[in-house]
Amino acid sequence: HIDTQYFEETDKNGLNLFGELPGTDLPSEVVLIGAHLDTEPGATGATDNAAGCAVMMEALRILKAIGAKPRRTIRLALWDGEESGRLGSIAYVRDHLADIKTMTLKPEHEKLSAYYNIDGGTGRIRGIWMQYNLAVRPIFQQLIEPLRDLGVTTLAARGDGASDYLSFDEAGIPGFQFMQDRLEFQSRTHHSNMDYVDRVQQDDVVQMAVVVASVAYQTAMRDERLPRKPLPAPKAPPQR
Repeated sequence: HIDTQYFEETDKNGLNLFGELPGTDLPSEVVLIGAHLDTEPGATGATDNAAGCAVMMEALRILKAIGAKPRRTIRLALWDGEESGRLGSIAYVRDHLADIKTMTLKPEHEKLSAYYNIDGGTGRIRGIWMQYNLAVRPIFQQLIEPLRDLGVTTLAARGDGASDYLSFDEAGIPGFQFMQDRLEFQSRTHHSNMDYVDRVQQDDVVQMAVVVASVAYQTAMRDERLPRKPLPAPKAPPQR
């Protein structure tokens, strides 16, 4: 049973949600992890993207539970409006990081080391899409080395489809999507009326949370931020 409430389009009615684990000696610098809250109307969006939101929250809970003290702040973002054109993450970038129409940078732009995204369903993480930022390859090889026994072995040069990580990539921030087992994501649950909780693979999402926690923590503990691609040319945001 789904209770639905409609809002008038006369005022702002979207929300991004945030939580964070404060850093120690570099608290103003941030490693951002995220997934999107909204879904298509056919079902409850269990794999697209409730599973991703649950994984990101669990990753932060793991780090807090074990008493982790990251050097940089690890911030969790749950985005609204991804399915409508990445509206929530685009608004965050606009308000805090950069105006991509003029590529005018804000002070927080320099402080954000990386953004890691999950939006690939309920399958295990197998690696990271590097979004053509090949300078991160040796760093990512170090990050995934402790995770090989969990099946995390692959780094791919290109990007993966379209999700909130692109909002950061367009602003010159290192933004990445985790590579996952597709399972039945594209063939059955993605944007369909079958995307309910019975499609979520429990053991896989547990693995995902452990991997995200490890990668985020290792990134937050580095002496330097992740390397960046050249700053993109100014561009207009996508029209929807």
